[in-house]
Amino acid sequence: MASAIRREYVVDEHTTVVSYEHQPTTRARGQIIFLHGLEGSADAGYIRSFTAAALERGFAAHRMNFRTCGGTEALCRTMYHSGLTGDTAFVIQQIRRRTDLPIFLVGFSLGGNVALKLTGELGINGLLTGTVAVSPPIDLAACVKAIDRPSNLIYARRFLGRLRSRIRRKIALSPGSYSPEFLDSVHSIWDFDDRFTAPLFGFGRAANYYATQSAINYVSQIRTPTLLVAAKDDPLVPFEIFTHPAIERNEAIELLAPEYGGHIGFLSRSRPRFWVDLNAMNWIQRVADEYA
Repeated sequence: MASAIRREYVVDEHTTVVSYEHQPTTRARGQIIFLHGLEGSADAGYIRSFTAAALERGFAAHRMNFRTCGGTEALCRTMYHSGLTGDTAFVIQQIRRRTDLPIFLVGFSLGGNVALKLTGELGINGLLTGTVAVSPPIDLAACVKAIDRPSNLIYARRFLGRLRSRIRRKIALSPGSYSPEFLDSVHSIWDFDDRFTAPLFGFGRAANYYATQSAINYVSQIRTPTLLVAAKDDPLVPFEIFTHPAIERNEAIELLAPEYGGHIGFLSRSRPRFWVDLNAMNWIQRVADEYA
């Protein structure tokens, strides 16, 4: 894979996000911005795999970290949340100033919710050419409840452990930024969001945070070509949420729903390793050709 340029985007005086930019060996056919999932980073395997596929097709790739992710805690006062679109919009705007090529947004899991919500917010302002969302938790409350099922205990413990560790690192870097008072009494993702995420960003309680920041509330506003990739056997994102009328009625949205694939699984026996890399890149290439 081509070497990366580390770019720091200063969103405001308290927030700097980091992205890693890769350019193809020939003139780029377009730009693809990747958004990772909950407690992930720009170094996630699924993003590196997709980046390699994008470069092979002649597209530039931007592996973006959300606030405080990928070792960037010291660059941001606050952490990210599932509906925080401002940072991504800022990065897209900066890239648009440097190029007139098609720009695509590709989000995985939580990053998929951010990508879809932002696409709806942007409407038809011309910043984005297309959006791909892989295993996106577009109904946050339903997905958090799914994570807390006994069958998903291993996922819940991993996510919660990483979230607790992130808060502890922020407390060490910026004493007073977060209160450790309730950290040990948090036993679920819902509890964490109720005690930390929702109050910090002014949502009050977790239920209101989920209700206002779920991408399902914005999909009816999407006017940019959009591909949803969701496996029917995803243990963390109930497939029923993708039967919402706002999705079915929106001609800008295409739903690709294989029977199997789990949560961002989609493994293939042949190259590329991730089935979604091939199918999503085929879609992106087609949309880019139509844009040209």
